[in-house]
Amino acid sequence: MNLHEYQAKRLFAEHGVPIPNGDVASTPAEAREIARELGGKVVVKSQVLIGGRGKAGGIKLANNADEAEAVASQILGMSIKGFQVNKVLIDQQSPGGIDQEIYLAVLIDRAKRRPMVMASAEGGMDIEEVNERSPEKIFRVYIEPALGVRGYQTTYLASAMDLPRELWRDFHKIVAGLYSCFKANDASLTEINPLVITGTGKLMALDGKMSIDDNGLYRQPKLAEMRDVDEETAAEKEARLNGINFIQLDGNIGCMVNGAGLAMATMDVVKKFGEAYNCAPANFLDIGGGAKAEQVATALRLILSDKSVKAVLINIFGGITRGDEVAKGIIEALAQVQTDVPMVVRLAGTNAAEGMAILADSEMETAVTLSDAAQKAVAAAKGAM
Repeated sequence: MNLHEYQAKRLFAEHGVPIPNGDVASTPAEAREIARELGGKVVVKSQVLIGGRGKAGGIKLANNADEAEAVASQILGMSIKGFQVNKVLIDQQSPGGIDQEIYLAVLIDRAKRRPMVMASAEGGMDIEEVNERSPEKIFRVYIEPALGVRGYQTTYLASAMDLPRELWRDFHKIVAGLYSCFKANDASLTEINPLVITGTGKLMALDGKMSIDDNGLYRQPKLAEMRDVDEETAAEKEARLNGINFIQLDGNIGCMVNGAGLAMATMDVVKKFGEAYNCAPANFLDIGGGAKAEQVATALRLILSDKSVKAVLINIFGGITRGDEVAKGIIEALAQVQTDVPMVVRLAGTNAAEGMAILADSEMETAVTLSDAAQKAVAAAKGAM
């Protein structure tokens, strides 16, 4: 689950990370009143769960309350990459301007199985762009959970980024606070981009991003209430309510898989074989380890609700999930949703033979290997384009 900037920054502040004074408005009049209370010189920032807000015109400066109201009226209601802006954050402008922008984040390094602090003096930019253009400017340290953030680690990061020596102590407090927020809220990411050195020589988090591990939400009721359901597509909302992990993408081959790792592998293989034909995954969909026929049917309906889908690849490895249950779900879904979208099915593992027998009369294409399945799905999508 992703949080809005204003939600993330408020959680950061609870752990000692300095943030600008500000509040959220849903109307231009509210924006005007907040700007007036903050002294007039503010930043009006769209609150949507997508990057690129500034480039899309969703972040603007205002020098008085009237300007704040006018800017808020422009931003509220606008669409940014398909997300409608319903709220704006009104923050005080950085005192004295901005001398330097820094990138700082805490996230999970799954290969090393521990939290990692990532920092770069190239703040204000997408970290992926920095990694591609200047990977040597990204610095990392790994946190031993039993010890937490150590002074020598933040000293290394501050020195590597050439931060002024007088800010090292404050930088350590911010890194420690960001990690504390990460740990306390079962986060998979806490990110400040940018963390700035203001014109008055202080460190301040001007932006904030936070992703929560959905598996930890059962012990985070306060965070669960922060979910903005307006930011979910109808399909993503239905998937969440049915216990299905589903993310819509912009490709044309629907993928239904069990297990996140197999789902990612399936998407990679589809991308590999489809690249030359403008074919790519239309979604990430993991039906989970013990999916029953009803869940499979729901998953297939979700995939087929996307009109850009030209073919569907079903790749199931039966461990806990049974192949015959998957096959029953497919048949059930096709009885509910009439479609001429071609489908390719690969079943392996538990009750795979029984599942294939159930599907025998459905005129579906089948495959033994993932590569074969992906190539058949690409061919089917290409033929339907």
